[in-house]
This record gives sequence, structure tokens and C-alpha cells, in this order.
Amino acid sequence: MRMTRLRVCKEVDQRLIHLKARTGLNPNLLCRIGFCLSLNDPSIPDPAAYPPDSDREINRYTLTGEWDSYFVALLRERCAYDNMDLDNDLEDQFRAHINRGVLMLYLRVKHLGDLDRLVQDFNPDIDGEQAKVGTNGSSRLHLP
Repeated sequence: MRMTRLRVCKEVDQRLIHLKARTGLNPNLLCRIGFCLSLNDPSIPDPAAYPPDSDREINRYTLTGEWDSYFVALLRERCAYDNMDLDNDLEDQFRAHINRGVLMLYLRVKHLGDLDRLVQDFNPDIDGEQAKVGTNGSSRLHLP
């Protein structure tokens, strides 16, 4: 994937401001969580629904960090599952999943503690004692 910078839509820009105030987490981390939420949704996001019309521009490598190849692999797997053209659709789908995921996250997270519930929703075998989210946004997952 050649994309190095990502511009989100205005609505997502505003939701990121609110989510940061609610949770104290930085926008890059919120986008990562949102991206995963969106990938888990079986419907295909429409890139046209998220015009890159905000002033917020995010560096892809800052967004994905040391896990860039992992995020790209997840996206490639999802796009292949959706029968998309991996040469032409990957960047649009990356932007669409980030945007849609932040909007999904905004509806589910009203405060930092909601992230604990979100982790449990995705893995019901983990109880509240095993998944912890710190007040500084750090998380630790203790598996048996």
C-alpha cells in the first residue's frame, strides 16, 4: 500500500475530538481501535460516504506504528474476503474502515471504562479481571 497520509472526513474529525475528551486516548489509538471494529463488521464500507474533507491529516506510520504490516495484512485479508481488487481498492478501503470505525467507536464508548466492555464483547472468555485498561490509555491483556 503506497498511501502515506490519510485525511478523514469532517464528522470523524469532530468525533475524534470528542472521543479523546471522553477517554484521554490519542486519535491514532482511537483510529486503530475503530479500524478493528470496522473490519469486524460484515458489511462493506463505502469510501464515497467518507469524503476526505477535514483538515486532520494523519501520517499512516504514526497511525499504525510498529504494527503497520499487521494492519495492512488484516486489510488485505478483509478485502480479499470481500472480493475486492487488492491493487486498486486497498487504499480507499483503508480510509473507509478508519472513518467508519471511528464513527462506530463513538457510539459505543462514552468513557474509558467502555473499552473494557468492548474487549469483553469481542472475547467473552475474558472476564473483567483479565482485561485491564489503564487510566493513561495503556492496556494490558492477561491471558491464562
